[in-house]
Amino acid sequence: MSTPDDDLPPPMQEPVGVPTPPPLVAPQHEAVLAQLARDFLQERRLERRWRTVFRLFWLTLAALLVYTLWLQGRHVTPSTAPHTALVEVRGEIAADTEASAELLLAALKDAFKDDAAQAVVLRINSPGGSPVQAGIVYDEILRLKKQYDKPVYAVVEEICASGAYYIAAAADEIYVDKASVVGSIGVLMDGFGFTGLMDKVGVERRLLTAGENKGMLDPFSPLSAKQRGYAQAMLDQIHQQFIAVVREGRGKRLKETPEIFSGLFWNGEQAVKLGLADNFGNLDFVAREVVKAEDVIDYTPRDNVAERLAKRFGAAMGAGAVKALKEISPIR
Repeated sequence: MSTPDDDLPPPMQEPVGVPTPPPLVAPQHEAVLAQLARDFLQERRLERRWRTVFRLFWLTLAALLVYTLWLQGRHVTPSTAPHTALVEVRGEIAADTEASAELLLAALKDAFKDDAAQAVVLRINSPGGSPVQAGIVYDEILRLKKQYDKPVYAVVEEICASGAYYIAAAADEIYVDKASVVGSIGVLMDGFGFTGLMDKVGVERRLLTAGENKGMLDPFSPLSAKQRGYAQAMLDQIHQQFIAVVREGRGKRLKETPEIFSGLFWNGEQAVKLGLADNFGNLDFVAREVVKAEDVIDYTPRDNVAERLAKRFGAAMGAGAVKALKEISPIR
């Protein structure tokens, strides 16, 4: 009876006279190589572990940053105790700025609705801007004052001119620094005319319009007397609207002179004498001495960093080109 081993081929015999090859690693070095291999594997494990830790760290940091940026655009009332509500009017008053009517109206509504807010303070540092945007804010302040029966105070820092003073006229009282710049109650429309230069260099302007005045105020076309008169009448009308707002807001406190509505501006000390402002004081003074609520809570919504970057590097490029095409001579 045969067994399975009987079917296997006979084992190969070592060739006679052929030397056995030496081992790849000497026996005395095997322990060293084994330790090096273990150290290498341990180092790779540590490297992967630290890589994972760093990835988690940066992921957590990014999440915190996104959360912080999200909070920057939101108003959070940190206290329900009596306080002074602050709304900042800073920079140019125009659409798509920090002092746009859209942002200011949202802040004003939040401030007036808060029962803990004893008064609303407008802290102003603005050279003015669009009379339309300023008018919207002015009308909303009057509406909210009537609805919630809360006093409104304006505190001027560096400058409160033109459209900024238009807004300040809605306040019950205006406080300034002695060196603040106040006034500029007027309206302007500026631009350039290049017709003489174009004649000198031999450039022809080809402007086609449907409508006699469609190309009015085009900087490369002459301005007719009729068009100039029309533009001036429009500015005069807006100026009268501005004057009416100031007279209504300041009342008998205003000491009218021939220059008061001429577009001139004055320092804070002169503004108090002319009745354009009521007294001297900053935000802390008004909150402490006038409102009697030292705690100040800022209701001003802010563009967060991500939004600013998007505006600056993204939409701003296209928006700038569109704005340049749309705008002829902005009224301020």
